[in-house]
Amino acid sequence: MEQTIDTPRTRRLARAHGFTLIEIMVVVFILGLLITLVAPRILGRTDEARQTKAAADVKAIEQALSLYKLDNGFFPTTEQGLEALVTRPTTGLVPRRWNAEGYLEKVPVDPWGTPYVFRGDGSAYVVMSFGADGAEGGEGINTDIDSRNL
Repeated sequence: MEQTIDTPRTRRLARAHGFTLIEIMVVVFILGLLITLVAPRILGRTDEARQTKAAADVKAIEQALSLYKLDNGFFPTTEQGLEALVTRPTTGLVPRRWNAEGYLEKVPVDPWGTPYVFRGDGSAYVVMSFGADGAEGGEGINTDIDSRNL
């Protein structure tokens, strides 16, 4: 068994297990400073992230449309819409070799909660998101994401 010698120095060391109020205030101040410097950079990029997500979604829809055309020889029409990638169309150009598993799990909506715009005539198509404002045209966060420009 080890014996501890009782001296003023060992008593001071035994009491020094916590942090002082000044030390805690310095740490809180440094954390607050870091948050004020970093948070605007992170929070200000949500619109940019939504635009990137919309462009990635349009690319994924284009891939599904390409598979649809490989199987059937044509793209869906505007009337059939993107729903033709989820369930077999029964009107318009009816596909003969439609994939029983579908081409997409569900009809996607853009990051702003608006359905993607699809226009097609069987031989060509356009997939679009109208951006944050949900209206055609616009600049900045309201810029349209168009499959013809990706």
